[in-house]
Amino acid sequence: MNSKLEKKENNIEKSFLSVLITTFTTIFIAELGDKTQIATLMLSAESGKPIIVFLGSSLALISSSVVGVLIGKWLSKKISPSNFSLFTGVLMMIISIFLAYDAFKNFS
Repeated sequence: MNSKLEKKENNIEKSFLSVLITTFTTIFIAELGDKTQIATLMLSAESGKPIIVFLGSSLALISSSVVGVLIGKWLSKKISPSNFSLFTGVLMMIISIFLAYDAFKNFS
């Protein structure tokens, strides 16, 4: 009985760590060099108060993440995971095609 309980706790811990590490890595890489980071850099340099800028930008990122999590939770109840994956894949392809078209249009 104890071994089943230990296995269940290990699976929960692995699942928690797996989701945490995947989320952190994905968001960290996605946020590197984006306009939010550049705005934070400029605000910190302009104000000369990096701690306050850090706190403000952290609260803003947390707030926007809460919105994303809540919408994601709501969507998970309305749409099956396979349909959601298909929809997000198609949406990403459309955005990529639009960005590529815009880049080539401006390049020529």
